[in-house]
Amino acid sequence: MDSSIVSVRPKALVGLGNPDPRLRNTRHNIGFDIIDTLAAAYGGQWHRKDSVEVATIVVKGHQVLLVKPQTYMNNSGDAVPFLKKHAIKPEEALVIHDELELPLGRIVFKQGGSAKGHNGIKSLMERWGTDGFVRLRFGIGRPVHKNFVSEYVLQRFEDSKEAERLIYESVNLIEQLFA
Repeated sequence: MDSSIVSVRPKALVGLGNPDPRLRNTRHNIGFDIIDTLAAAYGGQWHRKDSVEVATIVVKGHQVLLVKPQTYMNNSGDAVPFLKKHAIKPEEALVIHDELELPLGRIVFKQGGSAKGHNGIKSLMERWGTDGFVRLRFGIGRPVHKNFVSEYVLQRFEDSKEAERLIYESVNLIEQLFA
């Protein structure tokens, strides 16, 4: 895992997902799951502000804003005005999201580049006017048939214990950014 791509210690961690409680713990909500795990580990208390849920935590002496857009995945960019209001530049945010292009469990940091068809990333790029933010791409694999992508991302992981282990691995990698 190469975290050297992350040149600036993030001031905000933005987890992508869908706010509908029926979609908790689905592949598409892995960003929310990772952010929720961080909030629980560091005593972050969620509250609603504008179009996001937000919590503040301190990781290794660094204050970090946790953000979960509450507008459904395709409109994740609606969180950008909140981030701008808090003086968070794109390069100071780490966006955590599911990635079909990576095998299950592969975790990759990436800065800039294509959204690769991810509508939440597209929305953030449009609203920020740049692709300059860093992403933690959490591999969820692809369904066997391309026609089933929308159903696939809204399903739960087959092995919930493995998913939980990978969430904690992601949290560990994020914590290392604050060393």
